[in-house]
Amino acid sequence: MATLPVYRWRLAPEGLATRRQLRAMGLRPGGQDVAAELQRPRRRRGPLVAYLYRVDCAKPVRPMTPARRAALGRANRARRICPACRRDAGYVIPASLGACVPCAEPN
Repeated sequence: MATLPVYRWRLAPEGLATRRQLRAMGLRPGGQDVAAELQRPRRRRGPLVAYLYRVDCAKPVRPMTPARRAALGRANRARRICPACRRDAGYVIPASLGACVPCAEPN
């Protein structure tokens, strides 16, 4: 098993990017393996780790189709429906509450 090269924060070479950086460029990893690891040191805890991908092997982001847009709209709408009162809360129901605020805190 080959080990990945590890770079410190802000010292990664050109041609490597994180998923977020690829997305900002309109790209996606496209099934390629992780090329390297980026580590940001922290006090009293382990380092933050981000995986780096090769930009030259990245593929363009797939376009949003009308069917995908509709499915995403339905999924987001379902996150706003309170399971207790079945009403649209107008906001995403917090997982910590499990219901809209009036149902979770009836006082």
